[in-house]
Amino acid sequence: MTTTTAPSADLGAVAQALRRLYLLRFGFALVWAVVMFLTGSSIGPVSATLLVIYPLFDVGAAIVDARSCRASRSARGLQVNIAISGIAAVGLAFAAASGVPAVLRVWGVWAIVAGLVQLVVALSRRAALGGQWSMIASGALSAVAGISFLLQAASSHDSVRNLGGYALLGGIFFLVSALRLGRDANPNTGAGTSRQTRTQTPPAAHGTAG
Repeated sequence: MTTTTAPSADLGAVAQALRRLYLLRFGFALVWAVVMFLTGSSIGPVSATLLVIYPLFDVGAAIVDARSCRASRSARGLQVNIAISGIAAVGLAFAAASGVPAVLRVWGVWAIVAGLVQLVVALSRRAALGGQWSMIASGALSAVAGISFLLQAASSHDSVRNLGGYALLGGIFFLVSALRLGRDANPNTGAGTSRQTRTQTPPAAHGTAG
């Protein structure tokens, strides 16, 4: 019986990197949401800056994420997310000058597309890393929230404070994923061992294991 531990070690390193990134994303989302709640009654200099910063932070986080798993299938989805969030940042910069409805339309489209991409990435990671159910739920809810933002844009909605709730909920999902990934990132828990690949080698002709 031979045990291949190298893949498990690689997965453990990825889990550690993702856990740190998810905790950072939770902290950012918490601070961003609080400031948006305080300033989002109308679009002013602070709230407009926040609108652009959020997708730009998402770009940075996706770049870090992609580097940690560049050899995996999820890297392509993260590259798509980088492009989408970059476009959203530019779109929101222009939309902020046009008013709340324009902001909600751009944010809504971004939330839908980015949520679907996140859903695909989380599904591709689920079997190897675990701890992705909250990311799957977050991606699905992001798409639903995006639809609601598009509907709000068609009404007389005059505030972007509800975007703070969207960010906070997303941050909570990142926190849950970080806590679950913590079990895989800690080698003393044995969680990583359960994901090792074990292969049985038939005995050689002289009775010795290869």
